[in-house]
Amino acid sequence: MLPEDPRRRWSSLDQAARDAAYDNNAAVADSVRWIEQRNRDSAAYRSAHGAKLDLPYANISERTAFDLYPSANKSAPCLVFLHGGYWQRNSRETFACVAEGPNAAGWSVAIPGYSLAPQASLADIVAEIGRAIDWLAAHKREHGIGGPLVIAGWSAGAQLAAFHLGHPDVVAGLAVSGVYDLAPLRETGLNNALRLSETEIETLSPLRLVPAAKPLTIAYGDEELPALVHDSLKLFAMRQAQGVTGTILPVAGANHFSILPEFQKADGVLVKAVIELLSHA
Repeated sequence: MLPEDPRRRWSSLDQAARDAAYDNNAAVADSVRWIEQRNRDSAAYRSAHGAKLDLPYANISERTAFDLYPSANKSAPCLVFLHGGYWQRNSRETFACVAEGPNAAGWSVAIPGYSLAPQASLADIVAEIGRAIDWLAAHKREHGIGGPLVIAGWSAGAQLAAFHLGHPDVVAGLAVSGVYDLAPLRETGLNNALRLSETEIETLSPLRLVPAAKPLTIAYGDEELPALVHDSLKLFAMRQAQGVTGTILPVAGANHFSILPEFQKADGVLVKAVIELLSHA
């Protein structure tokens, strides 16, 4: 049975309940273990594939750079993966492990970093990702990447991926475990760093925008927080209503963190979803 969306009674919730509605770390009892394992796996993969790391795409900070994991096949498609952390934590380095599965399946992978709140606004972060895709499209061939770009993101990265699906150099997208309406976040502790403006809510929330007419798979774990599940279902329904191609992909038994290892194997659910996207692009 689909869990109730807590935002249906948002006005009656106290601050603690509103914060809990989006607190993925607290919702997953062993979240620390999952995060530590991801970081270890990423450190090992990055160390073993260090030929094309830390390539700047903008002269802003050391965060505005790419880690590239090219396929031996120079014409292979490329997955552009955007990390999560509610736009205020984590880095490209700690998500290197997501390249493992696509690489094993013959794809290239590109992982851009980006500035974090509160030093950067969400509008700044969104603009940086646009610049990152521009840079990759212009320079990919000199780094051994010749195929089409498919964008993907997890958690906060899913909002960024859904937003940038319309970029002219992106052919399809995969949004995993995302938040697609930013308005409720303004009434949680997350907003202490984000300081979301009304303009950002209206212009950066995928659920408030006309969807790009490109294939998008929207994935979530069926043990995710209800707010994230409902955002995923609403985004899929909105795209269907607009007649736009897409798929909804609930991952059985997965929570916000245990879903990520599906990027770490060639036959992982999320890697298969990425490969399938190209048949509809």
